[in-house]
Amino acid sequence: MTLTLPELAHKMKKIDFCMMLTKTGFGTIASRPMSNNGDVDYDGDSFFFSYTDTAKVRELTADPTVSLTFTAAPSLLGKPGIFVAVQGRASLIADKAVFEAHWTSDLDRWFPEGIDTPGIILIKVHADRIEYWDGEDNGTLAV
Repeated sequence: MTLTLPELAHKMKKIDFCMMLTKTGFGTIASRPMSNNGDVDYDGDSFFFSYTDTAKVRELTADPTVSLTFTAAPSLLGKPGIFVAVQGRASLIADKAVFEAHWTSDLDRWFPEGIDTPGIILIKVHADRIEYWDGEDNGTLAV
């Protein structure tokens, strides 16, 4: 059974963290955990808050190609969890109105002054291609 984008979004809502992979200036791949903050009314776009003065932001500025990998834990009935691989392009957003639209109170832990925290930026990743593996089902979605 091939999942639709809304069906995949529903399954992804339960996954808080992903690994974001970027290309370094040395030609290697860097990865780090990032939270999507439950912001998964998924249309192919993922949003992540960061500080501007980070290696990931420098890497995305030099090369916006990005990969996100999401994994959900197995079910209580023993069915494997879902695995999702997103390939896309990142853009950096510094607009406080857009920050507000994607802000959750959980972010206060990392950004104590909310959307007014100095040096904050929003990373938007637009998916070009999504692959998923959900038990016996797997598929690819072009977004």
